[in-house]
Amino acid sequence: MAQRSSLSQRRAALEQEWSRWIPAGTPQGDSALRSEVAQSWLRSLRTVDPACEQAPLAEADVAARWAESPLRIPVSELTDQLRDITEGADYVAAITDETGTILWSHGGPVMRRRAEQVNFAPGGRWDEAHMGTNALSLALRTERPHTVFSAEHLVAALHGWVCYCAPIRAANGRQLGVLDLSTTWDRAHPLAMSTARTLVTAIETKLQHRTTAPGVRLTCLGAARLLRDGAPVRLRPRQLEILTLLALEPEGFTHERLHFAVYGDRPVGASTLKSEMSYLRRATGGDITSRVYQLVSPLSCDAVDVLAALEAGDTATAVELYRGPLLPDSDTPGIVHWREYLEVGVRTAVLSSGNVEHALRYGERAPYDVEVHEHALGLLPASDGRRALAAARRHAALRD
Repeated sequence: MAQRSSLSQRRAALEQEWSRWIPAGTPQGDSALRSEVAQSWLRSLRTVDPACEQAPLAEADVAARWAESPLRIPVSELTDQLRDITEGADYVAAITDETGTILWSHGGPVMRRRAEQVNFAPGGRWDEAHMGTNALSLALRTERPHTVFSAEHLVAALHGWVCYCAPIRAANGRQLGVLDLSTTWDRAHPLAMSTARTLVTAIETKLQHRTTAPGVRLTCLGAARLLRDGAPVRLRPRQLEILTLLALEPEGFTHERLHFAVYGDRPVGASTLKSEMSYLRRATGGDITSRVYQLVSPLSCDAVDVLAALEAGDTATAVELYRGPLLPDSDTPGIVHWREYLEVGVRTAVLSSGNVEHALRYGERAPYDVEVHEHALGLLPASDGRRALAAARRHAALRD
């Protein structure tokens, strides 16, 4: 009770300070405000309206940026801890890139709703130039941890928040982004910053371990390519098929099972597959075992990301990452199986969702799916202008 009273008094004092000089755009007399916050207010007022209601959204494809981000795998490995923290204490956690654009977030029920209202979610731009003084913008600017409480935020819509933020650095010291934990001001706790810093340390440790191996990224939804340390690797279609199967089935294949998954009943000699595997080992840095064909370390792959999202019940991420059928030109038996599995999984998740954004987004990738377009129409209110788009898509699908 004493702590809440102290927090209330501090909040009231900050609100009074904000009301004194934000409308004037300059300090009014002696200020009890922290100097780093006051300086940030002065910088922020050049570009940010304190009365704005939400952060602007980035124009770039945030799902694709998250898929390529070096932070994605370390953060995904800490998903259980992050969920326990956010859902158990009703916080919202966010990861940004180096520009302050949120790439990933997760929250408890109350904070998740609050976060969505102000675009504290993937795509939201939270750097100082776009959202003024907040813990994320200060951590990005100073490369140090920061806490911003209630009316220390420049934007009035955030005065009900308290935010704890720490920068995330690569092994070479370069800042990759920040991790933020936020909740309502009355839930402020001195251990929250320690929790944020502990999570950042865990992420940085995982990043450091990964720098000893080449970074390999496989794209196989809608199109196909392999990147190694950011550079394209030339592979034949058959080799991309094999690598995709290995990524989707981490337990691996015996020679006989992989041979059938790739060639089916066609009369292809065993040496052909062995030759393909030798080439793939060179292309990926030798990360494929011999006795059982298996990836030594998990491969970063868009199809695997979609599968993980489906297994986690995360329809939004699955729909964002699903950019089309798996290797659409392939008739390899194993690829055909996984193509149908992923398509049915994403489609079923969309049709089971009451979120119209899922249906509209998936409808872009499935122009001939009448049922999906009708599902979108069923979710859209009569006054929503997007009904015209959904109706046009349904009409085109029916004609075809």
